[in-house]
Amino acid sequence: MCFTSTPRGARLARRLVSHRLNDWGHSYTTPVNGTLTLITAELSANAVRHGHVPGRDFHVRLTLTKDTFRVEVTDTRTEKQPPPTPPAPDTESESGRGLHLVAALADDWGVTPRPAAPGKTVWAEWHVTAGRHPQTRTAAPHSAGSASVYKTNAEPLPATS
Repeated sequence: MCFTSTPRGARLARRLVSHRLNDWGHSYTTPVNGTLTLITAELSANAVRHGHVPGRDFHVRLTLTKDTFRVEVTDTRTEKQPPPTPPAPDTESESGRGLHLVAALADDWGVTPRPAAPGKTVWAEWHVTAGRHPQTRTAAPHSAGSASVYKTNAEPLPATS
């Protein structure tokens, strides 16, 4: 779905993902919904703050395959690429922690060029594994037609009780 590159657009993107996950059987209070909603919020905020081009929207895509949720946020700014490893945030700053959250929460994340147009897609994947709530419905997988600019593998979070 397409959203305006404004704080309101980022908020609506986060809400859309939360509602869609609820529709797919992952209620608002589940770890799946909370985690993917937070990842979407951070990627959308970055698209608005760092990927904004006047008059251009950003796009959000949520897919679910057999065992993987994938959130993709596409903007039209090519020259502002997130770093492969987020820099350490300034402890005095009120911002600069979004990609750290994404890297900590996602099993995998990265950036790919936007096909057939200027821009990039920042994506994050969360794998359904033992100890996480299993999926209840499936959606058609996204066909990845372009090569990754880079890809990172985050360490899995320890299980909590």
